[in-house]
Amino acid sequence: MKKTAVVTGASRGIGFAIARQLGLDGYNIVMVATGPQEKNQAAVDQLRSLGIDCAYVQANIGDHDDRLRIVSEALAAFGRIDALVNNAGVAPNVRADLLEMSEESFDRVVGINTKGNMFLTQAVANQMLRQEPLEAGRRGVIVNVSSCSAVVSSPNRGEYCVSKAGVSMLTTLYADRLAGEGILVHEVRPGVIATDMTSKVQEKYDNLIAQGAFPIARWGTPEDVANAVSVLCSDKLQYTTGDYIDVDGGFHISHL
Repeated sequence: MKKTAVVTGASRGIGFAIARQLGLDGYNIVMVATGPQEKNQAAVDQLRSLGIDCAYVQANIGDHDDRLRIVSEALAAFGRIDALVNNAGVAPNVRADLLEMSEESFDRVVGINTKGNMFLTQAVANQMLRQEPLEAGRRGVIVNVSSCSAVVSSPNRGEYCVSKAGVSMLTTLYADRLAGEGILVHEVRPGVIATDMTSKVQEKYDNLIAQGAFPIARWGTPEDVANAVSVLCSDKLQYTTGDYIDVDGGFHISHL
């Protein structure tokens, strides 16, 4: 029986690259995105053209009922969940100084990036515990895509930094709780990755990289992140948990 991976924010950018790579690794893919399937049909078709079995779920991870529906529709499509990649997230609509940041912006960003991660992981972990494992000693793997902003301060987008620091702690908490159950929990911390989210600040980072004022040699790519997730979802890390990989123009393992 093939394993199944649920990837949130999978219609484009980092999420799509992860879904593609895990599909090529042999997983069935459950693509989760906020838009209707018709909007993202090209992404679905691209995976299927590569021989990847995939299902599409329109859902907002910040919504309780949608989180439960992700699990139920994944089971309806493939009967089980063996990997969860918590990739979906949002940036502030407006980059505001910390002294001007609104409560509404904080609630939105933390509600999706941190609370959504927390409770989707809870729902998927409980499903993993209910199903028979496909390999001895391992019931599943969960990978959280956080950010270098989990540890790097950006006072003009404080809610995003707080939300990603929360994801890092969730990784540690779930790793501690689930290791004994045979569910491994890991984290990937992308640096400056070329995506829609960073397109508005491309000139800023281009200049910093060109001046040698930034600790990376080039922009990272969605494929760099996907490769890191692929490593963490592989059976090579069968007996580890709570590990993280930094991705910054390529990736290096920071704690394995």
